[in-house]
Amino acid sequence: MERLRDLAATSAVLERAKGVLMALTGCTPDEAHEELARRAKDGNRTLLEQCWLTLGALPPLERPAATPAAPPAEADASGTPAAGTTDLAEVLGHIARDLVRVGSPHELAGCLLEHLAHEIDGDAVMLYERLPEGGLGLMAYAGLDPTLAAQWRQVPPVSSVAAMDALRSGEPRWLEDLTADRTRYLLIGDPPERWASRAWLPLRAGESAHIALGVLRRRSGPFAPRERELLRAVSRLCAGRLRAFDGPPGGTPGDLSPTVQAVFDALPGAATFLTPLRGASGEVEDYRIDAATPEAVDVFGRTGRDMVGSHILESYPSVAGEPLWQGYLRALETGVPFEGEPFAYQDVIGDVPVTATYTVRAAPLGEGLVVTWLRHDPVDRQEQRLADVQRLGNLGWANWNLITQEISWAAQTYAVLGLVPGQEPVRLERLPDLALPEDTGPLAHAIAELVSRGRAFNVPFRIDTPAGVRHLRMVAEAVTAPDGTPVEVHGFVQDLTAQRSAELALVESERAMLLQRGILQAERALAARLQHALLPLPSKPVELAGLRVEVAYLPAQAGIHVGGDWFSAIELADCEALFVVGDVAGHGIDAVATMAQLRFTAKGMVSTGSSLTGALARLNQLLLHSRDGQITATMVLARYDPDRHVLAWAQAGHPPPMLVRRGEVRFLDRPGGMLLGATSSPAYESRELRLEPGDRLLLYTDGLVERPGEGLDAGFARLSEAVRAHGSGDSDSLEALLASMIAEERRDDVCVLDIRVPLEEEPGADG
Repeated sequence: MERLRDLAATSAVLERAKGVLMALTGCTPDEAHEELARRAKDGNRTLLEQCWLTLGALPPLERPAATPAAPPAEADASGTPAAGTTDLAEVLGHIARDLVRVGSPHELAGCLLEHLAHEIDGDAVMLYERLPEGGLGLMAYAGLDPTLAAQWRQVPPVSSVAAMDALRSGEPRWLEDLTADRTRYLLIGDPPERWASRAWLPLRAGESAHIALGVLRRRSGPFAPRERELLRAVSRLCAGRLRAFDGPPGGTPGDLSPTVQAVFDALPGAATFLTPLRGASGEVEDYRIDAATPEAVDVFGRTGRDMVGSHILESYPSVAGEPLWQGYLRALETGVPFEGEPFAYQDVIGDVPVTATYTVRAAPLGEGLVVTWLRHDPVDRQEQRLADVQRLGNLGWANWNLITQEISWAAQTYAVLGLVPGQEPVRLERLPDLALPEDTGPLAHAIAELVSRGRAFNVPFRIDTPAGVRHLRMVAEAVTAPDGTPVEVHGFVQDLTAQRSAELALVESERAMLLQRGILQAERALAARLQHALLPLPSKPVELAGLRVEVAYLPAQAGIHVGGDWFSAIELADCEALFVVGDVAGHGIDAVATMAQLRFTAKGMVSTGSSLTGALARLNQLLLHSRDGQITATMVLARYDPDRHVLAWAQAGHPPPMLVRRGEVRFLDRPGGMLLGATSSPAYESRELRLEPGDRLLLYTDGLVERPGEGLDAGFARLSEAVRAHGSGDSDSLEALLASMIAEERRDDVCVLDIRVPLEEEPGADG
């Protein structure tokens, strides 16, 4: 017993110390406990000693000077000091201890009101959250009428609201003079005089405040210094507690109950709003009724608001384990409304038992369920279904009695025919007068055949209305006498305007697509022929300056445009060899034209003595001053000197060549060089590589290594593995390498120059 008393005393002191830290720093209860434990450990003290030190370090409360008219503080019969004299740390400790147990913003508001009503005569508490669009949303309240709360559920982003003003400034707003305050702010209340003084304080979470705490009092006059200090500390307490909730403030289904109840109060029928109650395992063990319509009733005879707070297994114990219970769970898990099978239930109306058919429907709302009980009358239900079918199908039924000349139309028939509801229905033989002239004949003929021979019809026709031409169809059949004479006609008329418009739009779209496809196919054929003429492929490997060169060009398989990938492999006048691989951005005729321009210009400039870097600089200027001015391209230029066995090369934003030497694979370090057409002042550099007998050099475009959804590094690694597996020997062909690299559909062109140094040459050194 002594140990239990010590433990209880320790817990009380601990909760008070945690409350002080929460009020001073705005931390959560768990963070306050960890901070106290850390301070105790650092000071080599017990947790209880650290709690007393924390409480003792609290600054003294500034109290107002006593006035002669103010009576001295008195104690009640139990010896407890009267309200206003309790030590601030003790008050905050009590509040913090109670806030630890709350599980939602609404519970927090109720807990605050319970304490503030005693400490500062608070009559209502409100919590507003700043919304993403800039306004305020009421996330919780206590002491407020639900109807009034629903009216102030959302506040637009205006400066004439005290809560918004407090959040923007980061400072409390004390509304203590009703006459002056109502000229500055919109005051909550109906009438506003209901609360003579108010306080709005921002709840800070770090450097900013997103939630405002409002305390409303019926008592007039200013807030005393002690009351202001208490409210500031409470605001810091609440900021920490709100951050400790598992979900975002206002995210629990219970927060919806006030708004739902305000709506339910005005609804007919039986409906309830249920909040699931989950056990430790997370499974739903029961539901709490958080709102109910006035006509809802349980087995104990409770109705409407009297049911709020009770549990579903208490109000409807027979639901447990039944299909209805499983339907509730499915609606919560899937978010799809559940509607149970109709069932018979015995009501008592005027002391007379009456059996009626009901259907229960459960629809998710937030984290809860809206459950409605629908009573079905067979005739009403049938008529409602018929009306729904006509409305959803945009059709209306009609009936003509050929003997009595009586006519009956559904209300939807007038809407379909563009007539005013309630006017005299049109006689059957006059119905063609509503159609366009070109459609009158077929409709009149079908009606005549129906009336004379009883032949049913399904005829489309059009009518002209102020909203435009409508496409309709009429389906009708005859009821005949025993001798086969038609005596009655019934059927329906349906509006097919939307369907017909969609069909016409689809036909037009298909026609445009076919035309565009034909144009693109013609462009592709022309570009392909032009490309083939400008970029002929050798049928077998060629010898250039003592090197064996093999070329591969694979066009893209996806799309209908040809690309701008190209190559050159020629022997120059001084017996040297020129190798070029390039890629023009884009596809189609423009890309092929730019490719041809770059290909022949590069060959011409290098053949006439231009350096590799000088050629790239001039080609860059060529693209910048082209007709489009927006075309870019990448390129590798390489010149081989067979006397020195040296390959000089430069590049403009192109993937690096790959060198295979004695079974080792590596990519050459690229010299500097921006892609062509990107800038007016690029800097191009060149490098040299001394080739050795047996070397293999691959120049390629990015289509060989690029794949959707992966970076170039992965493509380079894949190429290295393919070369090691299929292309490191002298007898390996370029075809085998490409087959291993391009296994799927090609989305881009692929161009490859495979350059090999014969083995009979003398080995040299890397330059």
